[in-house]
Amino acid sequence: MVRARCCEKVGLKKGRWTTEEEEILTKYIMANGEGSWRSLPKNTGLLRCGNSCRLRWINYLRADLKRGTFSVEEESTILKLHASFGSRLRRI
Repeated sequence: MVRARCCEKVGLKKGRWTTEEEEILTKYIMANGEGSWRSLPKNTGLLRCGNSCRLRWINYLRADLKRGTFSVEEESTILKLHASFGSRLRRI
């Protein structure tokens, strides 16, 4: 996988996120909402690129993100959709 150009800038942090970084990101988004990811690092003082902040929020920190196993109803819905669309996950 290739790193995005924005993440190649000198001085940007790469690798694991610290708890403090996650708290800063969460507080900022709760106060200002999602969007304007490019300006977020400047406004918060995070040494991460905007894309890294966006991906961290979408994949790990959102409050509505469900973790764990599927319910019986969810599993049945997935199986029905798979029968209709096959392995085309974007359509499902």
